[in-house]
Amino acid sequence: MIIEHLQLSNYRNYESLELNFSPKINVFIGENAQGKTNLMESIYVLAMAKSHRTSNDKELIRWKAEYGKIEGVINNRYGNIPMELSITKKGKKAKVNHLEQSKLSNYIGQMNVVMFAPEDLNVVKGSPQVRRRFIDMEIGQISPVYLHELLTFQKLLKQRNHLLKSNQGKASIDPVLFEIYTEQYIQSAVQIILKRFHFVELLQEWAEPIHSGISRSLEKLTIKYRPTTGLDAKWTADEMATYLEKKLAEVKQKELERGITLIGPHRDDLQFLVNEYDVQTYGSQGQQRTTALSLKLAEIELIKQETREAPILLLDDVLSELDDYRQSHLLNTIQGEVQTFVTTTNIDGIHHETIQHAKLFHVKQGDVES
Repeated sequence: MIIEHLQLSNYRNYESLELNFSPKINVFIGENAQGKTNLMESIYVLAMAKSHRTSNDKELIRWKAEYGKIEGVINNRYGNIPMELSITKKGKKAKVNHLEQSKLSNYIGQMNVVMFAPEDLNVVKGSPQVRRRFIDMEIGQISPVYLHELLTFQKLLKQRNHLLKSNQGKASIDPVLFEIYTEQYIQSAVQIILKRFHFVELLQEWAEPIHSGISRSLEKLTIKYRPTTGLDAKWTADEMATYLEKKLAEVKQKELERGITLIGPHRDDLQFLVNEYDVQTYGSQGQQRTTALSLKLAEIELIKQETREAPILLLDDVLSELDDYRQSHLLNTIQGEVQTFVTTTNIDGIHHETIQHAKLFHVKQGDVES
């Protein structure tokens, strides 16, 4: 899969811009704060219908403009497909092949991307919330049904939390209503947990040999999904539901006191172990970077396996963060197979033949020249 053409209207610092890309390597060169990352972000937003940098869509619209628009033409095994995402202060509209999509979950997955930026180190060393977002976004790309299930879960969680909050501090709660909400919540939670367990299993299959290669066989990477309740990946959906029901009954009084749901996928985490040591707690910066790189390369392979097409790779100011060996490993892996976009202040420090054959775009104050 590649993106052939990109057109921006009133997006960030770009009033109007049209670019055609190489199917191999494209490099955006320029000083900081000139608009390189905005270009990279626009490709990500076109694919995912949300930014990796902000949750406020209004920030994507150019200053004083009423709307922002990203248009692109992707080429996959079905041919050329026009995609369009319009962003207003009231919301977003998405089109595929000029047809408006009634749900964003139907839109996401048409164009698959893997983003690797310095902040992706936070997947390894940041908060559980960052890791949950990572896993949800990646599953969503290969399984649009998951996004629908996730929205359903979030709605049920909000509903249950509202009931708990409105009864906070009271001696009792409407037992019938609470039981209905809890039962619906459990059924939805189990679907999310099952999908996450399966995804982590697939990710492990790809990431372990990749990490071993980067570390010259000195390290073994293990990825584990850590539910708050101690659920086991081998259990059936019914077994998980029974166990969750029991655990929620145990914490019912605490939930009433605090007015919030204490158990479920919204509190789960991912754990990364290198040679059986937790990388977040005990890993060196080099090990954390190798783990993050292994995850990204594993994502590429996993998406290829599930969709039968290579995703588009976005490397935002990340090559300078990697030493020569990790840099070469990354570029060797993607060479000739994955359409790649790179942002950098200069290419002098990138000693790899792949970059020598790249299409270069010079970015300065919102103007782009190739």
